[in-house]
Amino acid sequence: MSIKDYTIAFLGAGSMAEAIIAGMTAKEMVSADRIIATNHSNKKRLAVLENKYGIRTSQSREDVVSQSDIIILAMKPKDIQSGIAEMKDFLSDSKIVVSLLAGISTQYIEQLLGTNNAVVRVMPNTSAMIGQSASTITGGQYVDFPTVGLIKNLMTSIGTTTLIQEEEMDAYTALAGSAPAFYYYMVEAMEKFVEEQGLNKETAMPLMTQTIKGVGEMLAISDDTPGTLRGNITSPGGTTEAGINTLAQHEFQQAVIACLERTTERSKELREMFEK
Repeated sequence: MSIKDYTIAFLGAGSMAEAIIAGMTAKEMVSADRIIATNHSNKKRLAVLENKYGIRTSQSREDVVSQSDIIILAMKPKDIQSGIAEMKDFLSDSKIVVSLLAGISTQYIEQLLGTNNAVVRVMPNTSAMIGQSASTITGGQYVDFPTVGLIKNLMTSIGTTTLIQEEEMDAYTALAGSAPAFYYYMVEAMEKFVEEQGLNKETAMPLMTQTIKGVGEMLAISDDTPGTLRGNITSPGGTTEAGINTLAQHEFQQAVIACLERTTERSKELREMFEK
């Protein structure tokens, strides 16, 4: 059965749901008439998605779940219990449940469902909005390899997908899920430098963004380590070395590691809080 033959439901119609809908329809992975979206009460939001992408919408959870083969949980994590309570009576054994919810494990979803349905957890990041997400994916205890492969393929509509172990998800949330904000934060600092130097922002911003693109591409295609790539452009006594030494004096790497560690810890804390 091809992915094109599946009907896909979104329980929740926020920005991440829209990003996936946009990716699937743009790449023609699934036809628009096989996508259904629902939310609790925002009819205007559903109308926007329906008009923009040609998908179907409904505010009947029973209709949406009953008609679908893949149900994507895209509501807020705090709504997981009520969301599953509203859908599980209409969930036949063959349906696949996909969760986009940060801090909610597959085990907890399986517990709430009380069924043997395949549950797949996906952690995209906000670059999904432009089809450039670095998404991680993991499967629950009732998932077979073809099902994980199916969802992994589906999520290529918004970027790359990487299969990981569930116990690694908190750390990968730091490395990929939350990480765009950390890179943006560094660019904010560069913007302040631009202001302090009296430079033209319209001139400087394209240079900064292209530099980031170039670094990303180099990391993707080069066999060299990040340390080697850095060393290749760090001449002794030169301008780059002066900047690197300043970052080292301010314990830049230690600060980044501490940031990622705290993000990982917070992911665990939120999971424990949501799953109480």
